[in-house]
Parts: sequence; C-alpha cells; structure tokens
Amino acid sequence: MTQKIDIDIEYWNEQLKEKSPDEIIEWALTLTENRIVTTSFGIYSAILLSTMVRHDKAIKFIWCDTLFNQPSTYAHAENLIKTHNLNVYKYQPLKTKEEIDITIGLPSVEDENHAAFSEVVKLEPFTRALKEHQPDMWFTNIRVRQTELRNKKNILSLSKDGILKVSPFYYWTDADLEAYLKKHHLPKNSDYFDPIKALKNRECGIHLQ
Repeated sequence: MTQKIDIDIEYWNEQLKEKSPDEIIEWALTLTENRIVTTSFGIYSAILLSTMVRHDKAIKFIWCDTLFNQPSTYAHAENLIKTHNLNVYKYQPLKTKEEIDITIGLPSVEDENHAAFSEVVKLEPFTRALKEHQPDMWFTNIRVRQTELRNKKNILSLSKDGILKVSPFYYWTDADLEAYLKKHHLPKNSDYFDPIKALKNRECGIHLQ
C-alpha cells in the first residue's frame, strides 16, 4: 500500500485530538484538492455534509445508494442536496432492485447470501466510485464507539488503497451530535436503516476498504 499523502498520521492524530471539526477540516483541506466526502444520508449526515460544503462548496459527495433505503432517507437526501447545493455523485448497483430481489433477495446478516448482497449493493458501487474519482483524501463521519473496527481508527487513518481518511467528528458522542442538530436547526434522519449493517454495531462494508 502506498500512502498518497505523505504525513505522519500518528503525530497528527495527537495534534488534532483537541481540535474542533472545523479546525480539522481546515487543516486537512490544505493537503490536497483531490478529495471526496462519502455519505449514506444516515441519521446525523446533515452535520458532516453542511459542515463540509461550508468549507468547500465544490467538494464531491459520493453517495452509494443501495436501492433499499427507506422513503424517508430519499426525502432526507433530496432535502440536504437542495438546501446545501451539494455536488453529489450517486452510485447504484449495476443490477436493478427487481433483479436483486429475484436473484439474492434481502438476506439477514446470518444468511449465506449476505456477502453477495453486500458486494452487489454497496461494495461494487463504492469500488467503482473510487476508481472513477481516484481521491487522495476521503472525509467520513465514522466515530469511536460505533463498531469494533472504528474503535481502532482515529481522526486520521488510511484505506487499503492508501487514501487518507479524515473523520472530523470522530470523538463526538451521540449527545454532542444531537445538541449540534438542535443548535443549527438541522434535520435528523431518524428512520435510517442500512440493509448491510442491519445492526448498529456492524460495519456497512465500505470502511473495510
């Protein structure tokens, strides 16, 4: 793996630990102009998206739409895209939802078809997105205490391809995010459901990349 942005990640994680998300973003944006933000338009997505576009109005937002989102998530996405004029690139499975229903279905996490389902609806579209955009930096909304994997990450981490992942809200709690939503009058996608994760403490797949 070749690290695309040559910095001492361990050193900078210590330096950034006490910084605000805005300060982390401002610092990160000085490293490269080749950057993306990923979003599933989940529960607290309005926070990262509204913050990022405030710092970089042209930044690319990558949305891997599984086709299995709740109607409320599509409405939430449409609202945020319109309100903040987000530069969204949407990636969907190569198969239609009808084809997926017939060939794989909507398997539970214990079902032997779950890995195939995850590959078709999320991993392949995300791999395609990375191949097309070739980013050096990837802004995410992962946080500590969400999953076992994410507990081992930090504000800065590397993807398998050497992309620098930046998680400005990494140390924020749900209570912190709730207070931010209320203070800034931002919408919350309370009904969000990820068919890949199914459970809140499971990975959605793309952060294994």
